[in-house]
Amino acid sequence: MSLREQKRVETAHRITACAQRLTDERGLDGFTMDDLAEAAEVSRRTLFNYFPGKTDAVLGELPELPDDVVATFRAGGPHGGLVDDLAELARVALAAKPTDRDSLTLGRRVLVGEPRLLAAVHLRFETVIEEFAELVHEREGADFDPGRARLALRLLLAILDHALAVLVEEQSERTLVEVLDEQLGRARGLLA
Repeated sequence: MSLREQKRVETAHRITACAQRLTDERGLDGFTMDDLAEAAEVSRRTLFNYFPGKTDAVLGELPELPDDVVATFRAGGPHGGLVDDLAELARVALAAKPTDRDSLTLGRRVLVGEPRLLAAVHLRFETVIEEFAELVHEREGADFDPGRARLALRLLLAILDHALAVLVEEQSERTLVEVLDEQLGRARGLLA
């Protein structure tokens, strides 16, 4: 990642952290974009270059998967099994976002406390599911049932959400990826 791209990512994360903190303290309607720009130490113009509104700022950017990772997935890798390879995409996406316990706890608390944010997250998930279902279709071919791809993706998102809840509740130093891997194993055991 270039220095410029790294600075852009850091600025986006800082804006999201400030938006979540303000939402936690005041509620989603309790601050303005000007308040957010001041808290994040960016100009109003810069803020709008990153996020069109408060909801987007609170939710943050969706992580972008590197082209080589997507190409490997399309080619049937990196492990050769669809579920394992989707889990690998999730791991790569998680690595692009801050996953320290305090940030995760704050983000979860804010989402649970604001129904509009939950609705926005749900819409994002549906968009992501459709994008990834198309990616699965490209990988698996026209004979692969698109409904099956959507089911696999929804299950993975549910497991990821549960892993996040487990991590926030426990007092260990494990990472989100470690907890996700553990919960994937448990889900495999349940569905076997």
